[in-house]
Amino acid sequence: MAKIKGFSKLNKTEKIAWLAKHFLTSNPLDIAREFSSYMHANAELQKVFDGISENTLTNFYLPYGVAPNFVINGRTYVVPMVIEESSVVAAASAGAKFWSERGGFHAEVISTVKVGHVHFLWRGDSEKLLQFFDTELKEELIASVQPLVENMKARGGGLKTLELIDCSHLEPEYFQLKATFETADAMGANFINSVLEHFAGSLTEEVKENKKFTGAEKEVDVVMSILSNYTPECLVKAWVECDINALGSFEEANLNAQQFARKFNTAINIAKHDVYRATTHNKGIFNGIDAVILATGNDFRAIEACGHAYASRNGQYASLSNCEIKGNKFIFSLQIPLAVGTVGGLTKLHPLSKRSLEILGNPSAKELMKIVACVGLAQNFSAIKALVTSGIQKGHMKMHLTNILRHFGASENEIQLAATYFVDKTVSFSSVRAYLNDVRGENFSTEKL
Repeated sequence: MAKIKGFSKLNKTEKIAWLAKHFLTSNPLDIAREFSSYMHANAELQKVFDGISENTLTNFYLPYGVAPNFVINGRTYVVPMVIEESSVVAAASAGAKFWSERGGFHAEVISTVKVGHVHFLWRGDSEKLLQFFDTELKEELIASVQPLVENMKARGGGLKTLELIDCSHLEPEYFQLKATFETADAMGANFINSVLEHFAGSLTEEVKENKKFTGAEKEVDVVMSILSNYTPECLVKAWVECDINALGSFEEANLNAQQFARKFNTAINIAKHDVYRATTHNKGIFNGIDAVILATGNDFRAIEACGHAYASRNGQYASLSNCEIKGNKFIFSLQIPLAVGTVGGLTKLHPLSKRSLEILGNPSAKELMKIVACVGLAQNFSAIKALVTSGIQKGHMKMHLTNILRHFGASENEIQLAATYFVDKTVSFSSVRAYLNDVRGENFSTEKL
């Protein structure tokens, strides 16, 4: 395969031409037209998109939708969601509507602390270093970053704590400076990393210059200075509750409210104990969470990494949601770490991220944490409700009917007719193929497409 130096220095047309020549089989002019068709008509806006990433060739579009009827702490929201899986927005909307008629969602932020570390190696008596940190170094380090934290402090954030941790039992000569932060409405990654790197420099200099240390003790070998995406103290809780009888009946599964509640509770308990089920269970929660995170310009990869680590905090990967039946009360809840921001980064750079936050009422970071958690809970409720009643495939495949029809090259008229035909029938590739065979009076297969 062809290799290239200086690819990033080529303009967009040259990048596409090189790619078409060496890695694609279609006509280069057709490829260029295809890539160009996805670029924004507004040249200035396209420059914004190009600047978000690197080696940009074009734009990759995902559907942008909304889920209405989210009643959260008494306020009604329409929630923007960006996701390619058709059933997700429908499930979130269904969960929102169901609970809007039963008191809505409740949410509270438990804490908003974020964390970062300076990881370093040091040879010497650990007690000597720890004593130096407690008596002199800690105060010096905190003072050294005051210019960096001044603006954040003015917005209600800043450095909260700083501690030195001896980790030599994990790795020879390994120590950590662990710092915690409040970052107000910013996600705060750049702020945290800047402070940590300054700590690293000051630590190295202070130890080197102090007369208490001699020989190898004067050398601090900084390995890295970086925030952690595991933020178990940046925590939000969302929940719904109602009398069990208020859940209603579920005729499609021949279940009354009491039977449904017990079955639902058992499904959650299975996800607490079985890692195979827990993984799929939590993936469903993140279906909803990721879609809102993307729509608001936040980092879904960091959110997911943290959430999955939190799900393993007790030594076994388990459900992030919880169900309780207390007397005649049904309570379904989700407690999850969510480090989000509403200022800085893509939240203000991407035009649709700005619009998403406007749709949500320009929330603070804490308010956005609540909204995101409630969407994850709604998504989870709808998924479990489907699983213990009609089964997941009935609704899932209904949502995919149009995609299957387009796969078979169905016309708009055929799509409309099929929607009516499959209202009370099972949707599958084979059933849709058979239906189109009957309508068209012909036999065809996917191989002919």
